[in-house]
Amino acid sequence: MDGEIELRVDGRVRRLRVDTRTTVLDALRDRLGVTAPKKGCDHGQCGSCTVLLDGRRVVTCLALAVSHDGADITTAEGLAVGGRLHPVQEAFIERDAFQCGFCTPGQVCSAVGVLAEVEAGHPSAVTPDLTGPVEPSDEEIRERMSGNLCRCGAYAGITDAVRDCAGGAR
Repeated sequence: MDGEIELRVDGRVRRLRVDTRTTVLDALRDRLGVTAPKKGCDHGQCGSCTVLLDGRRVVTCLALAVSHDGADITTAEGLAVGGRLHPVQEAFIERDAFQCGFCTPGQVCSAVGVLAEVEAGHPSAVTPDLTGPVEPSDEEIRERMSGNLCRCGAYAGITDAVRDCAGGAR
């Protein structure tokens, strides 16, 4: 059974007809030609398909497209505005937070989501004080980014890049 949906992808409204079993990832990559989110494990375990869906980070290989009709999706490509990289993208470059680059779009989107969560005061499993402000410590960043795997092991650079951007430092 097919359903017609509308997605706003990186600021552009896109309409498409999809089978009700189509994931957001497959709709983006196969139907719309948006290749920033990568198909890694296809089981929600690696995070390479992470995008910001209505402002929250989501692994798109587990999200059905028909369930997100009308959603606003931002990929790593859509973070840059007017030809200028997003501060997280700049920090990833400066901190050498990638090697092969396969996981980088998902890592970047997740990092932007992590920073928004920290700014909003949402606690994580390692937040010591659930009622106070969230401090973007390395432990906090590593915990929040733990759903995004890097086969090359660029974790130190990733943590440094996220910390550099925490608290509006950029």
